[in-house]
Amino acid sequence: MFNALIVEKDAEGKTSASVQQIGLDRLPEAEVTVAVEYSTVNYKDGLCIGPGGGLVRNYPHIPGIDFAGTVEASSDPRYKAGDKVVLTGWRVGEAHWGGYTQKARVRADWLVPLPVGLTTRQAMAVGTAGFTAMLAVMALEDHGLKPGQGPVLVTGAAGGVGSVATAILAHLGYEVAAVTGRPETADYLTSLGATRIVAREELAETVKRPLEGEVWAGCVDAVGGAMLARLLGQMKYGASVAAVGLAGGASLPATVIPFLLRGVNLLGIDSVMRPYADRTRAWDRIAKDLPMAKLEAMITPAVLADLPKLGADILQGHVKGRVVVDVNG
Repeated sequence: MFNALIVEKDAEGKTSASVQQIGLDRLPEAEVTVAVEYSTVNYKDGLCIGPGGGLVRNYPHIPGIDFAGTVEASSDPRYKAGDKVVLTGWRVGEAHWGGYTQKARVRADWLVPLPVGLTTRQAMAVGTAGFTAMLAVMALEDHGLKPGQGPVLVTGAAGGVGSVATAILAHLGYEVAAVTGRPETADYLTSLGATRIVAREELAETVKRPLEGEVWAGCVDAVGGAMLARLLGQMKYGASVAAVGLAGGASLPATVIPFLLRGVNLLGIDSVMRPYADRTRAWDRIAKDLPMAKLEAMITPAVLADLPKLGADILQGHVKGRVVVDVNG
């Protein structure tokens, strides 16, 4: 028997989450059984712990879209007992049982080897948020971004994706402008390498002019909505925005003018269904280009029993940096 966070739904449709003991026979059929060591908390996890957000197909359910641990058993030749592995994406924790458990059983295709130089705890300090941040930085680089071209904007900078993006960009030599609606996070963002703090109010207002002054050489945007529409008109000629989230809404009240007159690129970043080669490239870059001391500064530790409250907190925007869940704690 082992511990897992089980989310159940009653006859009235109300969900509740609690730590329960279950057996291996409850786990789904798949090729690889993993002794989970750490997981983390993302916005999707908050939805799946709580109301579901339309992501959870069946109850009872084990959330947790990320986990890292050690292979216990595998019928797939790519993995053997003792291998350290990481899982992000593939709708694990949503449509499939996830990482808020001491043991998980998943498809081999969903796993990647733990990168050399990272511990399982560090991998979950990165998690989907950090993996997404690195995919965004790589996309900006692939579209020509280089240090010295001007400031790179990171919106939602105190969140998980924004924190890791800020640290990576600063480490790579970029001038980082961090947008936050929480003034109390300014020192935290400066410690990650941000050289300028931008109040959310400065970018939240929709303007009628489709183009403003050219300010930003690149952008990692976790907000979407009116803020994304506004900053598109502030990008330098040929610059790119990597769109990773929609904390400010899914609509985009923008015009095509920035694309047509300034050659601005809007790059969509998906981390869920990313092919294996992209995953290993991104994880290798994370191990090389994310300063571990700064990663450590982002971490808030947690255990399985903390997750119901943390799930509610992240939906309210009250979680800073990265939560690392010790599932055996």
